[in-house]
Amino acid sequence: MLEANLKQQLKQYLDNLREPIELVASLGEGKKSDDTRELLNEIAELNDKVSASFDGNDDRKPSFIIRRASDPAKWVRFAGIPLGHEFTSLVLALLWAGGHPPKVEPEVLEQIERLEGDFDFEMYFSLSCHNCPDVVQALTLMALYNPRITATLIEGGTFQDEVDARGVMAVPATFLHGEMFASGKMSVEEILAKIDTGATAKQAEKIAAKDAFEVLVVGGGPAGASAAVYTARKGFSTGIAAERFGGQVLDTMGIENFISVPYTEGPKLAAALEQHVGEYDIDVMNLQTAEKLIPASQAGGLHEVKLANGASLKARSLILTTGARWRNLGVPGEMEYRNKGVAYCPHCDGPLFKGKHVAVIGGGNSGVEAAIDLANIVGHVTLIEFDSKLRADQVLQDKLRSMKNVDIITSAATTEILGDGERVSGLEYKDRESGELHKVELQGVFVQIGLVPNTEWLKDSGLELSKHGEIVTDARAATNLPGVFAAGDATDVPYKQIIISMGQGATAGLSAFDYLIRTEPADQIAQAEQAPQPA
Repeated sequence: MLEANLKQQLKQYLDNLREPIELVASLGEGKKSDDTRELLNEIAELNDKVSASFDGNDDRKPSFIIRRASDPAKWVRFAGIPLGHEFTSLVLALLWAGGHPPKVEPEVLEQIERLEGDFDFEMYFSLSCHNCPDVVQALTLMALYNPRITATLIEGGTFQDEVDARGVMAVPATFLHGEMFASGKMSVEEILAKIDTGATAKQAEKIAAKDAFEVLVVGGGPAGASAAVYTARKGFSTGIAAERFGGQVLDTMGIENFISVPYTEGPKLAAALEQHVGEYDIDVMNLQTAEKLIPASQAGGLHEVKLANGASLKARSLILTTGARWRNLGVPGEMEYRNKGVAYCPHCDGPLFKGKHVAVIGGGNSGVEAAIDLANIVGHVTLIEFDSKLRADQVLQDKLRSMKNVDIITSAATTEILGDGERVSGLEYKDRESGELHKVELQGVFVQIGLVPNTEWLKDSGLELSKHGEIVTDARAATNLPGVFAAGDATDVPYKQIIISMGQGATAGLSAFDYLIRTEPADQIAQAEQAPQPA
């Protein structure tokens, strides 16, 4: 079942087990059950602390639980075989059940252990989804550290009838007590924030007690990480307040234009950013949404950033790196059928549309790449572009046109997403040359039409924004407000690329350093003005 090199890696990991673990499978007839039996037997053969039995009676077959032999009340269940992107999740589940400590903050584990109430989670994933492992691993950790939390992690391709019956059309999809709990990527901290009612107030109290920073970076993507590393290396007290550390990189699959690295994937790069930031004395405050900026009243004074949880952070200089998000079509039906056929991540959700007809809206690089990926999975792809021609790189266009199950429609304005009340059934578009309306019958729509800067919270701050809502900066990444700098996709710098965001973040960090060494703190200026003058 496992290739030789993968088996050898797993054997090395299992050497870290501290306690015996049990694998208990519920199997039926067919190849997938046979494969599950083979996989569990192979795992058990690799370490004498692992035992496998096949007398489970769960309704989902094939499925298996992982539990610590000395504490069987704590378990996690995998329904289907967690290979592909989920192999790491399987390894971690084995290690954590066997007593190997997880790499999370002690207070997170304490929060899990003292949760009150019962929580029965079910979560659907696909083996090609790069956002799913975070949710799988978060729920696994919670189930293995609190006996009142159960987690059943379901590979959608193995249980397609169940996926269809529950209307799951986007992964990761998480249910709590049989009801939809969340759709999309979540960390363990985000899940805890949703179910632990007192967590937000405690976090706000902790943040409000912090001293003012010399540099506060708002946003935790490539630009924010780069800026923070540069200012921390200069010896300045630096904080990062991020809604989601890693930013949009977490939602990016293949990265082939990061110079010196021929290929990597977004989650791997985000993990590397986090590791690099962790090498310095940088205060990272994750899951923090900025709601208002109150600029300093004078140069050298403290800027204030108000957060959604009610706390505030202050700093002598700010670096704004809040990034951007996928642009919505803004047509009827889009929000109604979001996660019911309207999707934004072809890598995550493509497998759920196997054999079906889908549309991709957008003819830039993202749209054409999405159409190419989907054409290898779904039955048919219709790419719809507003412009009279595609805007993607020619090599991508050539690849797309070589595929037999793809139609390309240009000069087309999507006017409505159609559905039956439960899921997408088609879309309507207007031919921009003739004005005629056309309908396309399909089951999924993937929107790939660019980005919107996350700058709404800055509109009444006095900070200059472009007509597109981007933060206006100069060559030194400075804004119109003294001591406030900006970098990355939230700014008006052209070409929204990871490598450009990192470079701009470095520029902003160095500019903040230059500002701080040349600008006296406001309280020192006031003291100097009040000091007696020599006669």
